[in-house]
Amino acid sequence: MRISTVTMYEQGVSAMNRQQSDFTEIGQQIASGKRVVNPSDDPRAASRAVSVSQSLAVNAQQESSRTTARNALGQEESVLSSVSDAIVSAQSLIVQAGNGTLSDADRESLASDLQGKFETLVGLANTTDGNGTYLFSGYQDNAKAFSRTDAGAGVDTISYEGDQGIKRQKVDAERLMATNDSGTDVFMNFSSGSGYIAEAADTNTGSVTFTGPDVRNADNAAQGETFDITFNGDGTYDIASAGPEFTDQTNVAYTDGQTIEFGGMALTLEGQPAAGDSLTVTPGGEMSNEQASLFKTIGDTINALRQPVDTDADQAALDNTLSTASRKLDASLDNVLTTRASVGARMNELDALDKVGGNREIAYEQTRSDLVDLDYNSAISDYMLSKVGLQASQKSFADIQQMSLFQYLR
Repeated sequence: MRISTVTMYEQGVSAMNRQQSDFTEIGQQIASGKRVVNPSDDPRAASRAVSVSQSLAVNAQQESSRTTARNALGQEESVLSSVSDAIVSAQSLIVQAGNGTLSDADRESLASDLQGKFETLVGLANTTDGNGTYLFSGYQDNAKAFSRTDAGAGVDTISYEGDQGIKRQKVDAERLMATNDSGTDVFMNFSSGSGYIAEAADTNTGSVTFTGPDVRNADNAAQGETFDITFNGDGTYDIASAGPEFTDQTNVAYTDGQTIEFGGMALTLEGQPAAGDSLTVTPGGEMSNEQASLFKTIGDTINALRQPVDTDADQAALDNTLSTASRKLDASLDNVLTTRASVGARMNELDALDKVGGNREIAYEQTRSDLVDLDYNSAISDYMLSKVGLQASQKSFADIQQMSLFQYLR
């Protein structure tokens, strides 16, 4: 078969172009460090690599979300630590105020110190983060969490202006984590496990005081109910409860210094009650936000300390206020510590999720590397072989050019 000169030229050029294309492709792979430079190089691997890259992007977003959540929880934990310290200081002042040898001036001094704790707590409750967002306002984080109303001669009334919204951050594929706690949950609530708290009515005019209550029988069916103790003025008292498990007691003889028992609890009473005086014994977890308000507890105590003590009834009112405040501050502190424990648990969980996310990122990176990254040893070997092939095709083409008969015509 005769092969024309044109055919030899075309075959030679085609061979050189093919070798040049292979040489260039390997060069691109070495330069980029990728085996799959274009999707057409390995469509299946390229498709899987895109899916793995998307998973890496999601994992990175979740890592960023965990950082945001950790910052928010860290700020809250710091504030709650300060709140705990302020409550403990207030408790110490209330214990001092219970000293019966103090004068009105001494109690006024303690009231001023307690006022400072009150202002500190209001400031902490209205803490903002670096962006001006209020930590304890719920979803209303651009509005101040707590407002104050001038009470005239008394301590300002503090009201919650936020909502009960709990912001949640997606910190992992299947985990939505709360990144805040509402102001009512922290400052105006007692945990469900809080003990009973006794409180004397503001209208009491007698000198009766109480100690306790203490639980004597936690298995009593009436545990969890609220009890009202009313003095009749004829040396008797009534105990009533709206709960179904307690049978009301009426016209029970009162004795100064006696310990009365009801609903599995015991309460010691001293002094002489007046007709119509009353006490209420309520489970801490059942108290309303107003009753459980940390600000109201301290505010009522400050107001009581600033009242002159001239009679037995005045002393009884002060003692009862201090006793109730002490119990409520204990319950408030327990509630704050419980919230702190919850915040700490969430931060620990974020640390654990960070480790899982880091391991997941390594696995994704390895999978993507296996799919598209270059094996340099193999690539360099192919590069050298392709170079030799290109040089051979070029040399072959040059030799073919010299095979024409016209080379021998002189």
